[in-house]
Amino acid sequence: MGILQKTSFVLISIVLGAIVLREGSFLIVPLVWGVFFAFSLNPISNWFEKYRFPRPLAIVFSILLVSLVAFGIFYALLNQMVGLIRDIPEIGESLEQKVSIYLEELSEVFGNELLKDRDKSELLNIFKLENINSTLFATGKSLTLAGIIPLYIFLLMYYKDFFVEFLIRFSSNHKERVLQWATDSGRVIQLYLSGMIRVTGIVAVLAGLFFYIIGVKYFLLFAAFIAIMNLIPYVGVFISSFFAILYVFLTTDNMVYPLMTFGVLWGIQLLENNIITPLIVGSQVKVNALAVILAILLGGWLWGISGMVLFIPLVGVLKITLERTKGLEPFGYLLSDDLPEDSSSGWSFKRIFSKSEKGKD
Repeated sequence: MGILQKTSFVLISIVLGAIVLREGSFLIVPLVWGVFFAFSLNPISNWFEKYRFPRPLAIVFSILLVSLVAFGIFYALLNQMVGLIRDIPEIGESLEQKVSIYLEELSEVFGNELLKDRDKSELLNIFKLENINSTLFATGKSLTLAGIIPLYIFLLMYYKDFFVEFLIRFSSNHKERVLQWATDSGRVIQLYLSGMIRVTGIVAVLAGLFFYIIGVKYFLLFAAFIAIMNLIPYVGVFISSFFAILYVFLTTDNMVYPLMTFGVLWGIQLLENNIITPLIVGSQVKVNALAVILAILLGGWLWGISGMVLFIPLVGVLKITLERTKGLEPFGYLLSDDLPEDSSSGWSFKRIFSKSEKGKD
């Protein structure tokens, strides 16, 4: 097979793979979530099995234990969520009034009409209640898909020995390498998810304390929103900060509070990125920032918000796979965050630059 044929085969495979992932997201996304949660719950299930619980019962207890914790958190947020929905008409009126006032003031400053009445109405229509329907529909669809995830978790954990045996039979010549790959991939997923859960809790506490101090009515809901959106690196903080600052702006009469909210939320983000996450999560995924950003964009295009979260550890698994596949090691290195030192290689940008300067002389 020539180089052109190989290149064509790879490109066609990538395109077909993207189509399958995008069009089959209804089935694939819950399955991938099930795989991730199965890896995360496996230690709990093993603990139950160690005390002679039958495997089906151990798996059910593990799922119920985590579900009860999640239900408790959701129940605590439910009242605030209902209250916020009831306040949406009032918040919408406040938004229209403040936007109109500020647009008129800007028009007076610039000496002309900044926006025509038609443009103002189009701008305000963005925040009308009718536009929330599509969001609520998408949320209902996501909840429907989430209902099948516990079934996937149970089956994946129940048949885990079956899958191990499949890997052994499938790779009889490279059994040790494949099993080591599966172990390392599972460890990456497990440590990443458990670490991010702890980070999410810390961010929620910090944001909740701030919102409570400044008197935000639904401080628990906004704290949870900030923490959950923080799971999406680089992108989530922009979305969550925008809505939190907008709510504070609409419910207060002093510009100090929105500005203070902006400063504190970005301070929490810097603290989380530079201190909290490195200490708790470390570099378990070990993927460079460029690969993370591309993974977020690609995941968002294919699977929406779920893709933004799932594609980060999936890229970590891909890196492990490439590093352990003969002939593909350079591509695994391309995803890693191990920068070469000047002394470790005969060539570097510094050496190239210095040589080019000497050539000019």
